[in-house]
Amino acid sequence: MARLVAYEYVTLDGVMEAPEDWQFPYVTDDVAELIQAQILEADAILLGRTTYEIFAASWPSRTNNEFGIADKLNSMPKFVVSKTLQRAEWHNSTLIKGDVAKAVAELKHQLGGNIAIIGSGKLVAGLMQLAQIDEYRLMIHPVVLGSGQRLFPDGIHLSLRLIEARTFNSGVVLVRYGPAA
Repeated sequence: MARLVAYEYVTLDGVMEAPEDWQFPYVTDDVAELIQAQILEADAILLGRTTYEIFAASWPSRTNNEFGIADKLNSMPKFVVSKTLQRAEWHNSTLIKGDVAKAVAELKHQLGGNIAIIGSGKLVAGLMQLAQIDEYRLMIHPVVLGSGQRLFPDGIHLSLRLIEARTFNSGVVLVRYGPAA
């Protein structure tokens, strides 16, 4: 059975929106190695529509970039949750419409290894409320934005247990959490 792992870049105040605007000053060699390792260990990827559209506009034209992940992202199975997309054209992409909880549960039973969720804040929030996420890997960046979409929406209650905490040269901290129970 596959594990659903949320890989998220967040600021110290919990903002996850538009990491391309604030994360790059903190991508030191050790952070780049972690990003590469996390992508390479994933067996499939689950994306919301917005993140899918950003990735599908960027990654297909790349081959192995400086992190060595472009070929992996382009070839791996991708599952896209959307109510509005009519088709998912990025290679090896499958569109999920309808009952997301049921579809994700079926994916977890059909696949092995890790299914990575990257970005996709609304999808993560929905799956979080359904207790379908097996692990949260948060790369907390030493920056405060004060506003923006937050990873944990108002009203959510979630008890977690720490799996690992690791500090990087740039001040980024990786925290890995799993469900408490």
